[in-house]
Amino acid sequence: MISMDNLNGERRRRGRIEVICGSMFSGKTEELIRRMKRAQFAKQRVEIFKSSIDTRYSEENVVSHDQNTIRSTPIDSSGNILLLASDIDVVGIDEAQFLDDGLMDVCNQLANNGVRVIVAGLDMDYKGVPFGPIPALCAVADEVTKVHAICVKCGALAYVSHRLIADDHRVMLGEQQEYEPLCRECYQKALKEEKK
Repeated sequence: MISMDNLNGERRRRGRIEVICGSMFSGKTEELIRRMKRAQFAKQRVEIFKSSIDTRYSEENVVSHDQNTIRSTPIDSSGNILLLASDIDVVGIDEAQFLDDGLMDVCNQLANNGVRVIVAGLDMDYKGVPFGPIPALCAVADEVTKVHAICVKCGALAYVSHRLIADDHRVMLGEQQEYEPLCRECYQKALKEEKK
């Protein structure tokens, strides 16, 4: 088990959970890729997973909106991570909101075994409701980074991913044609307009 010194010079295990959350177009995947590539550069053994539901840019790779990419393993269930992550120093998980609620236990088990776990996902759905296992992961995480897109209407920090097309399914893959980042005020205005 690799250890590192903290600021007090004490030896400790590296196991930890880091969550990167926010709305669509906020740079969650970009930040996940950045952290994972730094771990690779540091010669750490890394494995990246993503939900098999997410096939927008690639069936297998994790790809950001800016087209940065890193190899990944698509999975159907959070339990698969434990089966595929043996002898790994750092585990990355993208689009975690699409995975099952068992993800929190999986991440805790990995972190307790000394693995650094970096999770990226939407914290809210298009209605502004907490989404999937992300809220629970935020509660048990060692570190939470909330990233923000910019509201396309007024330029403030975005609050939610507003769906532009009529579809009541909670999970709907999409891009800028289907979603736009809005601040809280512009989101409320958009909801009022839709009710007219």
